[in-house]
Amino acid sequence: MGTYILISKLTPDGRKTIKERPGRIKEVDMELEKMGVKVLEQYATLGPYDFVNIVEAPDNETIGKVSVDLCSRGTVEIMTLAAISVDRFISALKSGKKSKPMSKPKKAKAAKPKSKRKR
Repeated sequence: MGTYILISKLTPDGRKTIKERPGRIKEVDMELEKMGVKVLEQYATLGPYDFVNIVEAPDNETIGKVSVDLCSRGTVEIMTLAAISVDRFISALKSGKKSKPMSKPKKAKAAKPKSKRKR
């Protein structure tokens, strides 16, 4: 299971929803569980973002689907970050493993210019 940070900002509709139904926050947590994502920690925050959630998901595709599903409702905007524990990160740095270089994207072939006809 991978760890992900979801930083979310409510839309005006989202703010209205949780003002009228604060329990909706926990309902969404249960929906995430049904989609295969476990909520580990959840914080309401002050500042430019309204919530920070730390979750576990089996893979990037699952967390991507969850983010799209939640954002498509029009009540929240989410920034999703993949997270690595500091201990795991330090261990990876100490192991001396070299990461695979990213392959460069192939350049599209330029279209051949059309020949000009003489008149």
